[in-house]
Amino acid sequence: MTDTIFVTGASGHLGSAIIDHLLGSQGVAASRIIAGTRNPEKLAKRVASGVTVRKVDFDDVASLEKAFAGAGTVLIVSTDALDGAGTRLRQHKAAIAAAAKAGAKRIAYTSLPVPDVSKVSFAPDHLQSEEAIKATGLPYTIFRNNWYAENLFMALPQALASGNWYTSAGGGRTAYVARDDIAAAIAAAVATPPAASVTYTLTGSEALTNEEVAALAEKILGKSVAVVQLTDEQLAGGMKAAAVPEAYIPTFVSFDAATRAGNLALVTSDVETLSGRKPQKLSAFLEANKGAFGA
Repeated sequence: MTDTIFVTGASGHLGSAIIDHLLGSQGVAASRIIAGTRNPEKLAKRVASGVTVRKVDFDDVASLEKAFAGAGTVLIVSTDALDGAGTRLRQHKAAIAAAAKAGAKRIAYTSLPVPDVSKVSFAPDHLQSEEAIKATGLPYTIFRNNWYAENLFMALPQALASGNWYTSAGGGRTAYVARDDIAAAIAAAVATPPAASVTYTLTGSEALTNEEVAALAEKILGKSVAVVQLTDEQLAGGMKAAAVPEAYIPTFVSFDAATRAGNLALVTSDVETLSGRKPQKLSAFLEANKGAFGA
């Protein structure tokens, strides 16, 4: 059985961080790692370090089985195709089928919490991807990644600048977790996988409401922001008025609906159990990223 670890999306933020932790904290030899990307030229430094780099394009189905050849564990980092046309699920299913045909011994996958009930618009893509993995009959490791703390870069700076944070999340809570904490946990799990199939939910250590996040922002960043609660319809209308592309508005609104429904509130110890380190609290994340938030 080969112990090679194949990481897709290796030039992306998460995939790159996972490889960093495999080489660093997990001490995995570079010769055991295969980095897959649509743009191999971006990973010249990985090649120089001894990591094998292969071109992997989930839209080029005919090439995938060859790309995955020789991999023991194939970690499929979910794609960001959010066109509403089923592209993401099609890509995932193609990669899963190719990994199984190529002789992978285990498939790992990055999903999201409670995909069977989540209000997030693309949760069905994740649920059906998980089901496709299970249907292969191979051992699997599924990582249900909670909301990245980095997602706040999309909303909080504008809210701080205007003084108002428009949301339909109500009193819902989010257990924000830094991307690097997720990467450390995933790297640990794929470096030394269990014999059986397992599903982890990777979260931060505390679940906060938007009002609590706003209070932290005021304390740490020195800017006050009022949380303005809206209906989903009002939030969508505000986004449209702000010239947010209409195709993306339902997805963005679904994030708040999921928060309101409690889909992002679960707190687990899986990050610490796997990585051996406590996940960074949101207060520390805000402190470390003051510049990105305009403070």
